Amino acid sequence: MTATLTATPIAAEPRPKSELRWEYPALAVLLIGTTVAYLCNLSANGWANSFYSAAVQAGSVSWKAFFFGSSDAANSITVDKPPASLWLMELSVRAFGLNSWSILVPEVLLGVATVALVWATVRRPFGPAAGLIAGSALAVTPVAALMFRFNNPEALLVFLMVAAAWAMTRAVEDGRWRWLVLTGALIGFGFLTKQLQVLLVVPALALTYLIAGPPKLGKRIVQLFAAGAAMVLAAGWWLLAVELWPASSRPWIGGSHENSILELTLGYNGLGRLNGNERGSVGPGGELPPGGNGMWGDTGITRLFEPAQGGQIAWLIPAALIALFVGIILCGKRVRTDQQRASLILWGGWLLVTGLVFSFMAGIFHQYYTVALAPAVAALVGAGVVLLWRERRRLAVRLAAALAVGLTAATAWMLLSRSAEWQPWLRWTVLVVGVLATLAVAFPAPRKLAMVSALAVAFTGLAGPVAYAVDTIATPHAGSIPSAGPNVAMHGNRPPWSEGMNGMGGRPQVGLATDGRAGARQAPDGRSPGSAPMPGTGPQGATPGGISLPGNQMPGTGPQAAPGSRTPSTGPNQGMPGGVTGDGGPGPDGGGMGGLLGAGEPSAQVVSLLEQNGGDYTWVAAAIGSNSAAGLQLATELPVMPIGGFNGSDQSPTLEQFKQYVAEGKIHYFVGGGRGGPGSSSSSPSAQITQWVQENFTAMQVDGVTLYDLTSPR
Repeated sequence: MTATLTATPIAAEPRPKSELRWEYPALAVLLIGTTVAYLCNLSANGWANSFYSAAVQAGSVSWKAFFFGSSDAANSITVDKPPASLWLMELSVRAFGLNSWSILVPEVLLGVATVALVWATVRRPFGPAAGLIAGSALAVTPVAALMFRFNNPEALLVFLMVAAAWAMTRAVEDGRWRWLVLTGALIGFGFLTKQLQVLLVVPALALTYLIAGPPKLGKRIVQLFAAGAAMVLAAGWWLLAVELWPASSRPWIGGSHENSILELTLGYNGLGRLNGNERGSVGPGGELPPGGNGMWGDTGITRLFEPAQGGQIAWLIPAALIALFVGIILCGKRVRTDQQRASLILWGGWLLVTGLVFSFMAGIFHQYYTVALAPAVAALVGAGVVLLWRERRRLAVRLAAALAVGLTAATAWMLLSRSAEWQPWLRWTVLVVGVLATLAVAFPAPRKLAMVSALAVAFTGLAGPVAYAVDTIATPHAGSIPSAGPNVAMHGNRPPWSEGMNGMGGRPQVGLATDGRAGARQAPDGRSPGSAPMPGTGPQGATPGGISLPGNQMPGTGPQAAPGSRTPSTGPNQGMPGGVTGDGGPGPDGGGMGGLLGAGEPSAQVVSLLEQNGGDYTWVAAAIGSNSAAGLQLATELPVMPIGGFNGSDQSPTLEQFKQYVAEGKIHYFVGGGRGGPGSSSSSPSAQITQWVQENFTAMQVDGVTLYDLTSPR
């Protein structure tokens, strides 16, 4: 017996009939269990990210808004991403009406489909057990349990990346052109979901086929060019249509300063994410200060293990890396086209490239981005378990497996220690079981105890992620920066402006209804979850109907924390530079609706006022920033203009354009107190519009919200 890792030319073991008998029942349990778990407590998330939910509402009533991804049905401005991630949700809302379930169930289905695709992709080279382990590991990854129940673009993005990996696996098997073309088309459609992020998996896909594709080298290169052409066509048709469409008859491209989708692609959503120079960002761009602690936290090789990201994704990363290293060695002397080695190159390249980019990118980086790593981590773990098990008689393999189990236990201990008051027994249990499992792997126990050892290894690897995933499903999440698992100690690595806003590792509970659910209350008038709340009582001293004059101004209502929810502890105006609030607090001229990172929930009086003769106006209201407008639009299901887009800093509309809209009677109300991000300034159109409205129209208070009737100038 040798302690040296050497390559083995042994091919994959044949699958006995008994293995096939249990595989599909086990798969059914996995997929049904994932579906039930992801649907559980789904409506507690309400509108989830109201920024995207408002765009879904717009696209469900306007095909033009559907095509462009507009924030409002009157097509004033788009969201700051391409529209593909909205399309499935918009079709669902057209079929089933506007409510939380019709928006979020499509995301759940994408999650279940992604788990199934990971199973199918890993199963082909490594067998049923590897596929089921990989699918299970993905399903319980905390950030996956979060984002496949949320309406950010990540759900569709990850599904398309995994689908491209599946198509490439098929291409490596038979070298047919159709699989290469399909791979490129899936990546291209992923570009229409979240632009350049999908390209992070392209190096792994191309390298896999270049090394392991069946045809000769020349043909392989030509086929890869064909895949590239399919990618360009799948993404380019929409980009070309938007660029050629007359700007005067389409919405402004949100997130761009020049009203250009190409600028958005290469700047705010492109290279700016890497170098931090993001014009239009919610914070200042530019180089990081010495030490790398910048606007979006520390950069460096350990970033994925830092408190903000660790609990989302890091649990199985050490095991995945060991599986990749050992697996490549074990497959070293096999034929060039060996499918197992090709699969390791694919998933390993995915993990390494994406992980390194996330670790060192200086621009906007949120913890939920790490869901893009989850399929690669899960696939490598599934493949690694099977490879190491088949070679378990070799001492070096057992030592490598023991190292993987030990590092997994240590990682779980570290992550669970960051929330020491949450389930304190769990970290000690994982530590003890992990030590025993490590010893059992290194020094095999008798066959009768093999099942106990296997269960100990599974508990060590999955107990922490499962606990985090259960906590994630049980807790409402809303706002723009969701986070899985319990709140954790940050130890100074959070962005300097995030205090009191989202916790960067906790939950940005923005826009909570009074029953503890994120904007998900069912109103007595039959409105869907996430729409108008129970009638409010109005500010003290208000006239009947909740309307008061400026002399009786009361603080803005803003989102209210509910019992059992996790909300920031700091008060208004303490979060971001310049007094920008993240909690929907009042603006300088009274109460506003929502804030930078989440929408507020308007009272019945506000909704009733906006709905009166709402069909007579192009926009029933206008508000600074997309989230300030989103809550009103979702409650009334009528267009509300988000001035300045997400951050309130976009050049849409200009003051002259806004004056023209008002003169033509297209806008009924202006909502005061709205806030943009730090990127907005006193010289921005949104600030100029606010000043002009304040100087020319009279403010009134409706349940703490400042409104200006733009049809009645002073």
